[in-house]
Amino acid sequence: MVQRSVDRQHRPVPDGRGEPSSNRVKVRRDTTYRGRYDRETINAILDATPFCHLAYVHDGHPVVIPTLQVRLEDDLYLHASSGSRIGLEAGTPWPISVSVTLLDGIVVARSGFHHSINYRSVVVLGDAALVTDPAEKLRALDATVDHVLPGRSAEVRPPTDRELIATAVARLPLAESSAKLRQGPPKDEPEDIGLPIWAGVVPMRTVFGPPEDSPDLPDGVPVPPSVDGLLEQT
Repeated sequence: MVQRSVDRQHRPVPDGRGEPSSNRVKVRRDTTYRGRYDRETINAILDATPFCHLAYVHDGHPVVIPTLQVRLEDDLYLHASSGSRIGLEAGTPWPISVSVTLLDGIVVARSGFHHSINYRSVVVLGDAALVTDPAEKLRALDATVDHVLPGRSAEVRPPTDRELIATAVARLPLAESSAKLRQGPPKDEPEDIGLPIWAGVVPMRTVFGPPEDSPDLPDGVPVPPSVDGLLEQT
């Protein structure tokens, strides 16, 4: 199979800007990084990747961990073991921050000072709460699986009661969120434009390779449509 890139990471960014919902999420260097506050832009970035970083304070020290997220309507959902920090602390209002970043290209300038990265990012602040409703919890878990691999939740067995007890799901409202992005070519100094130094953008893209069977996979089990779907995207 030929390696193919993933389209969903490179959907166009809407043109809306909106207004910040709070001073905490206002982008300070807006003239350079073009802060966006409209929900359409924020949703598009969150929906383009399941990967995020979760930040919180524990015993007076900041902690950042990589994890998975999925958006359902106006909320972000995070999952982890019931014995994890999410399971232990989200039972009461738990102040956290979640960030998502998509890298789109390396911006190569004529000076080191103006080198940069083209990217799209979202920051969400708020109080996370533990999901206790069984139907909402199962919906969030299925959506998380499908966010990583679209269509996969319909191909696998449902979670057992023991697995559901062992898994905690937290809900974070998107009410306080903002997007920040950079797009386009380098912004060199006018006096550097004539220098014989290459400048431009090197696009970046997530690429999947050929699927590798699990060593214990029985003979004759085909690659599922969900995996084929990743490889068919260009």
